[in-house]
Amino acid sequence: MAEDMSLASYLAQGGKLTNPSNVPPRYRAELLKLMATFVDSELAGAAGFADIINEGPGIKARIAAAKIVLEKTANAEKVLQIMGDFGADTEAYADHHPWTARLERDADIGQSRSKHDMRLAVFNYPLEGWTDAVVMNLLMGRAVVVQLAELSRVSYQPLAEAFRAILPVEIRHAELAGEGLTRLVSHGEGPQAQEAVEYWWPRVSASFGADDSQKFDGLAAMGLRHIANADLRGQWAKDAGAILTQLDLKPGS
Repeated sequence: MAEDMSLASYLAQGGKLTNPSNVPPRYRAELLKLMATFVDSELAGAAGFADIINEGPGIKARIAAAKIVLEKTANAEKVLQIMGDFGADTEAYADHHPWTARLERDADIGQSRSKHDMRLAVFNYPLEGWTDAVVMNLLMGRAVVVQLAELSRVSYQPLAEAFRAILPVEIRHAELAGEGLTRLVSHGEGPQAQEAVEYWWPRVSASFGADDSQKFDGLAAMGLRHIANADLRGQWAKDAGAILTQLDLKPGS
């Protein structure tokens, strides 16, 4: 960074930060919020899916589900370690939240967060059986892929590198969900899958945030965001919709 350039200008022009010591207070707060949202969502998602493993139709399906739970927890740990550089108590963090807590199935909280943690709202809803879990993991898996592609460009370099390492793992999780849904549809589970799509589609869509987010410009100026929520949501809807259409399922609305 040039000596005569302010930190704000440096970030606005695509500059990168590499150390907690040179991070300004507002940037630090937004960065920690971003990391907490990812960590809490991964831990809550893994906890919810863990409860459904033994409903898998066969050993291979259960092994795949268990691997997803393991890898999502490991992904959370990668980012939690970076939070530790900013003073987070990494030893106690994962133990002091009710990661398995869920609302009633018919609850409608929009984009609201849990009172316990920073998980995305979608992870407050319970899974109902194997088909429901596979559909949720397909739709949310495709959303995570889109979101991680965006987060892999954040201006805090260690976090960007962590997200780039996590991205192929999450891509594989979405692929496994797609393979699982294909098998379910081929075995006559299409109607149940369609019902699950209609339930999860709006809830996953809400995970991208409001189209008119007033925070976007500020986050973009700090290099923490690059693509608007509406555009990310549109990319997800296109990707997930194409997969569903191939299986003769209709995207939600």
